[in-house]
Amino acid sequence: MPQLRSILAARDGVARGTELATYGWSRKRLSAAVHQRAIIRVRPGVFASRDAHEDVVIAAAHGGAVTCARALRLHRVWVLDVQDEHVHVWLGQGNRAHTHSGCHCVPHYRPGRLLLGIAPLEDALVHAFACHGSEFFFVAFESAWNLRLLSASARQRIRTALPRDARWLVDFARGDAQSGLESLLRLRLHLLGIAVQPQVEIGGVGRVDMVIERCLILEADGRANHESAPKRHRDLVRDAAASQRGYETLRFDYAQIVHEWDAVVAAIIAAIVRARRG
Repeated sequence: MPQLRSILAARDGVARGTELATYGWSRKRLSAAVHQRAIIRVRPGVFASRDAHEDVVIAAAHGGAVTCARALRLHRVWVLDVQDEHVHVWLGQGNRAHTHSGCHCVPHYRPGRLLLGIAPLEDALVHAFACHGSEFFFVAFESAWNLRLLSASARQRIRTALPRDARWLVDFARGDAQSGLESLLRLRLHLLGIAVQPQVEIGGVGRVDMVIERCLILEADGRANHESAPKRHRDLVRDAAASQRGYETLRFDYAQIVHEWDAVVAAIIAAIVRARRG
């Protein structure tokens, strides 16, 4: 008879008793496992392993699968920080929610088979667009593509599931974006009508995030670049090499791109003006 831990692990750590019964785990045996603290009874008829992720357990208590930003993080996809940090729960279409102690869940009543655990990546991306908008979706979509989590057919299904006026985001996306910040920077510049060349290889410098006007390099630096002295030194060496070849380099971090965008735009436009005069 399959081990209960293995069965639950294959289901994101949570399952219904009716499903477990097909593997020989009767109500009596499940009750004994709960009593022995081997598993957790999330609510009547639903059980979780003791090491199941907290968000998965909360979503199961509410009656569905964790989705949106938290699900994307569990899929290891890079996402923007969002103010709404409550657990979003996919309940299928018209299924009943189960309020529970400390419940602040955000329900998603969208078509699909009612699941427990973590919503599939494709669904979580579409749900995230509805909740958090174009920028959030685009950054997560490019991250998932770069991680090779989205096949061509999956990308097409996501495109079809989006509202018609948002499908251009999938068409504009690339699979070689090296960071979510790079994705966000490129999207915002595109909406301003500023064309960029992404992922450009420059002799003696290496691959840079993007180039504007053939002589302006833009780099989107994650936290690791500022927390690591060797990485910071490497970037300074690259910037010096780029300068020798006639390039100006502008670097922006997360806080600047996300929270100080007007200052970022002003710096980029000023640099473009200088490039055109030169």
